[in-house]
Amino acid sequence: MTMSARISQSAFDGSRLRVILLLDLYEGAQEQFLDAYEHMRNKVASVPGHISDQLCQSIENPSQWLITSEWESALPFLKWVNSEEHIAIVRPMHSCVRDTRSMRYSILRETHPEQPLTPEAAAAGLQSTARVGTGVTRHALTFTVKPGSESKVAELLADYESPEAQVDGITRLHRTSLFMHGNRVVRAVEVAGDLLATLCHVARQPGVRAVEEAINPYLERDRDLTDSDSARVFFTRAALPAMQHVVSGRPEPAELRRHMLYYPAVTDHGLELARFLAHQDEAAANDPDSPVYASTVFQRDDVVVRMIDVTGELDLDPAAALGIKAPGGAAELERLLDGAAIGVEGSLDSERTLHRLLAHADMMPVTDRRSADS
Repeated sequence: MTMSARISQSAFDGSRLRVILLLDLYEGAQEQFLDAYEHMRNKVASVPGHISDQLCQSIENPSQWLITSEWESALPFLKWVNSEEHIAIVRPMHSCVRDTRSMRYSILRETHPEQPLTPEAAAAGLQSTARVGTGVTRHALTFTVKPGSESKVAELLADYESPEAQVDGITRLHRTSLFMHGNRVVRAVEVAGDLLATLCHVARQPGVRAVEEAINPYLERDRDLTDSDSARVFFTRAALPAMQHVVSGRPEPAELRRHMLYYPAVTDHGLELARFLAHQDEAAANDPDSPVYASTVFQRDDVVVRMIDVTGELDLDPAAALGIKAPGGAAELERLLDGAAIGVEGSLDSERTLHRLLAHADMMPVTDRRSADS
């Protein structure tokens, strides 16, 4: 369970998860949608970690629908929603849906009026404390480009007109940070409000559309962002979930430098590596001397990246920068990290090796843009 008040985003708190999907259907698509939902419902019922789901229709507007589902925790849901199987199963729904919005909530409290529970039983599977944040959340997307095209892609992605920050009355894009490591691109965004609304808003900007079209020939997997189905599949495959965001307890320094570090995991150990780094960052948040002020761990499959805001030069304290300051941290990272994938093999028991790892893991910054009032 999440205990630190410094954690504002977490997939590791162990609490049950409630997922809410708001849908606006095209007129006359209700029966087709019901058929597609029945197919999906039968499949998701057997997914590990799934507890239940409900399909609801508005009593006022028959085009407005709601799907809610409950999961044992965020982790099995994220594994399912980002899978190729999920992409294939929900695809028949796309032609029925005009607009959609997904929201995910940890369950904090619940009432059982007919079956009173002991305090211990009532707390089981619930988030223990309320998380506190600024209302700005971090999200990321990742994709790969064809080897040999990296410099051209970096040039294109660095040179575009910033989109209008205000999306609607409640949603605003605060910051976009883009990094590359080899042929892998990672774009992190900070958003107040709805992520999907932000992505759609940004995608409509002429300057952004021109850049996205310009890099299409260099992508390893084809996409067509002008086609709604292709765009949905791309964003689903590119999603790099934020597994934890933690901020230091000390006042924010006047100057912070942003870095993103790439941690390719040993096969099938991506989640374990992300959890390890998240635990290390949670502990470091209480260290007044740590150069890391804020950290976000992102993970999908065996791709793990960690975005950090630091004071001073990154290599002044390589262990802290890498998130392995605690005793035994270097040995655990060595066990979980596919060092060969980033050109660093061998033991991490020396300062020299840590500096080499940090230099190889530090992703190349392409662009870092803030809205005017962020």
